[in-house]
Amino acid sequence: MGKSRAMARPIWTGSISFGLVNVPVRAYTAVRDHDVHFHQIDKGSGARVRNRKVSEKTGHELDADDIEMGFEVRKGRYVTFDKKELDELKPESTKAVEVTDFVELAAIDPIYYERTYWLAPGDGGEKAYQLLLSAMEDRERAAIGTVVMRNKQYLSAIRPLDGVLAMSTMRFADEVVPRKDVDELPSRRSKPEAKALRMATQLVDSLAGEWDPRQYHDTYTEELRQRIKDKEAGKELSVAAEKESPAKVVDLMEALAASVESAKGRRRSTRRSASRTSSRSKRRTATTAKKKARSARPRKTA
Repeated sequence: MGKSRAMARPIWTGSISFGLVNVPVRAYTAVRDHDVHFHQIDKGSGARVRNRKVSEKTGHELDADDIEMGFEVRKGRYVTFDKKELDELKPESTKAVEVTDFVELAAIDPIYYERTYWLAPGDGGEKAYQLLLSAMEDRERAAIGTVVMRNKQYLSAIRPLDGVLAMSTMRFADEVVPRKDVDELPSRRSKPEAKALRMATQLVDSLAGEWDPRQYHDTYTEELRQRIKDKEAGKELSVAAEKESPAKVVDLMEALAASVESAKGRRRSTRRSASRTSSRSKRRTATTAKKKARSARPRKTA
């Protein structure tokens, strides 16, 4: 029997507003972290180690009412606020993404995307939702607007994704570090040697493939989770010896040639494996077809 999935709860309910049109929507988180989180434990007693708020000057532990927020304007000098003052400055929670522009989807650099949410149609909004989705797909556009969620204002992009609408919170322009601010980046392009460029493009072509995110794994986290299971089960763990790093190839052309050969070898191996899998599948299909044909034949009666 399959595992029943818990009903997802929307993290925000509102609407997409553009012109005089209002599309009611509900936002659901579209991403989740799979990091392994540890607690600090006292070796002697096995008890949790807690972080306590202590005054740097007196060494005394403080209650929440004794603490205010301070912004350091210069070394040792703070402008302070209490919680009520900061709450007054928080943006009012909005129930609409006010769309100001529909921009080319391809024009948005991924550096601006922050966190993504699935948008489902709200009550009575199915027709308007499907209409907006179709129009945006047809024009390959994203809707840009602002939204307030959890007391914070975000720039957001609503875009067609996998047959539905998705909303991504975005970074504002001043949150992205301009390339001119990083001195180590090359200031001008240099033209590569023709032979090196041919080999580099050959290497790129030999590794070309379709984008399938399922083929990439966080192997560190997978191994860590397995190790946690093994430790819980009381298994003894052995630490694998570190592999020696292969000698570095200093010559660029030599490195390119070796990489191209390696990529070709992997491709040949993949094709042979796929061919064997296809052959086995065909044999199984043929065998199944024969069995069905035999069982379908009329039996002779005495």
